[in-house]
Amino acid sequence: MPNPQPSTHPRSRKPRLAGVSLLVAAGGTVLDQSTKALMLGQLQLGQAQPALPGLLQWRLVENTGAAFSLFHGGVAWLGLISLLVSLGLAVWLLRRPPLQPLSAVAWGLLLAGALGNGLDRWFRGAVVDWIELAPIAFPVFNLADVAINLAVALLLLDLLLQRRRP
Repeated sequence: MPNPQPSTHPRSRKPRLAGVSLLVAAGGTVLDQSTKALMLGQLQLGQAQPALPGLLQWRLVENTGAAFSLFHGGVAWLGLISLLVSLGLAVWLLRRPPLQPLSAVAWGLLLAGALGNGLDRWFRGAVVDWIELAPIAFPVFNLADVAINLAVALLLLDLLLQRRRP
């Protein structure tokens, strides 16, 4: 009796890659929320603490808007948007999982970022930011923001790689 071999067709990897996305999302959300809780316990609002002198410091700030403090004070509707994006992305990942590992990680990071900042809006009334680049005037950010930006970079890279695939 022949031993059945697992399929190597890309569609057969879909459930596993959806799991990768959801695992990345869960891990990223836990890491984001844990670091925010740590900073909330260590710093007062507005207080800075050097991390890498002259390069990086921790500064605790609250953002009631979106990226770069756009839509300042829009916590309620931004929280609703975060919720809808998070739910929509999770459902989409379960119904149409990514076919490539790189995009699976990217979509998981995007979901982690949406959830991390969404949880802040829902439960704290503002997004907690704490990473500040010391040598340049750049908005203070958090790991959820890093996850979103990394996700966009990985999706662009995946798009470029797809164009080169036969």
